[in-house]
Amino acid sequence: MSTQQTAADGRAFLEQCLARMSLGDKDALAEFYEKTRDALYGFILAIVKNQQDAEDVLQDTYLRIYGAAGGYQATGSPMPWVFTIARNLALMRLRQHARRSDAPAGDDESLFDVPDDRGLDPDERILLREVMRSLNDEERQIVMLHAVGGFKHREIAHILDLALPTVLSKYNRALKKLRVQMKGE
Repeated sequence: MSTQQTAADGRAFLEQCLARMSLGDKDALAEFYEKTRDALYGFILAIVKNQQDAEDVLQDTYLRIYGAAGGYQATGSPMPWVFTIARNLALMRLRQHARRSDAPAGDDESLFDVPDDRGLDPDERILLREVMRSLNDEERQIVMLHAVGGFKHREIAHILDLALPTVLSKYNRALKKLRVQMKGE
């Protein structure tokens, strides 16, 4: 089976889950969550930079997806729609903290930690944390969306509301930084 066929099957599966959610099927939400949580969590964490906030925004995102599933219009892939919801909720969380002046400091030890069930050993976790720390916020989001979420640069430009050349430039700059960081380790 080709990579394109696998991606198309994945998109169709997610769209089916959304259709079932629009009818109130909570099992569809659980299936949707299992397929999307890793990429979505990494993306949210890259924005809010705090593990607790990322988990809260992730939960809010899935609640919002479940509630809005009936209004989803199939466009080929539901993930840009999902990431737009997540991004808006993450930015709202940051604005709330800014208004209250209680923005939690990013916990450097937990920032970019990968949950235990992802198969990384402790050394790989440390390396991931250090490498991701070398990127700025936008670069981190682009890398997470492309590498973890599997999005094309064109889709990332749409999700982040950036020009395609900007996304390509920032992605390439991030890769160079990551290569330098990896050689240094």
